Amino acid sequence: MNTTQLMIAVAVIVAVLALGAWLLSRQRRSADLRRRFGPEYDRTVRQMGDASRAESQLEARSARVSALEIRSLSTDERETFGERWRKAQAQFVDDPLAAVSAADRLVAEVMQARGYPMSDFERRAEDVSVDHPEVVGEYRSAHAIAQRQGDGQASTEDLRRAMVHYRALFAELLETPTPDQGSPGETAAEPASTGGSRRA
Repeated sequence: MNTTQLMIAVAVIVAVLALGAWLLSRQRRSADLRRRFGPEYDRTVRQMGDASRAESQLEARSARVSALEIRSLSTDERETFGERWRKAQAQFVDDPLAAVSAADRLVAEVMQARGYPMSDFERRAEDVSVDHPEVVGEYRSAHAIAQRQGDGQASTEDLRRAMVHYRALFAELLETPTPDQGSPGETAAEPASTGGSRRA
């Protein structure tokens, strides 16, 4: 083997090693993002139609949120928001539409109090998905029901589900379980009427 052939062989080996390292890095990147974002990873891949583009979008989200000053709520703020949630949930019995609207506003207020910017809904959902990927899907479901409510296309059962979905994110944003463990429309002193309820 002459010098030229040797150089070509070395270049090929280096290229193969570099390709292998790049592929391994991509696999690790994908695994890390899938683990971090959970179901939000799969949703973003479906939406973007390409895993590489979706992963770039998720990384951009993470970078954007890491630049924000997200803070925990004070004890007083938690108590105030918790009390307002109980009132909204109790209101469900007499006025489900108003209760869902109140829940939607309350979740947005808690997000703002913690430092999330109040832009359009999808950007808010993307931002909250970075720290709360397991419940952002519930936030989207609740918002979709609230939109159908505005068109008069949401049933009372749909509205009940919206309250449960909102409660999932609300509890995480408060970083503590909400005082009321029952279903929408019950007060803290009233037991759930059927089976086990979602954690709130």
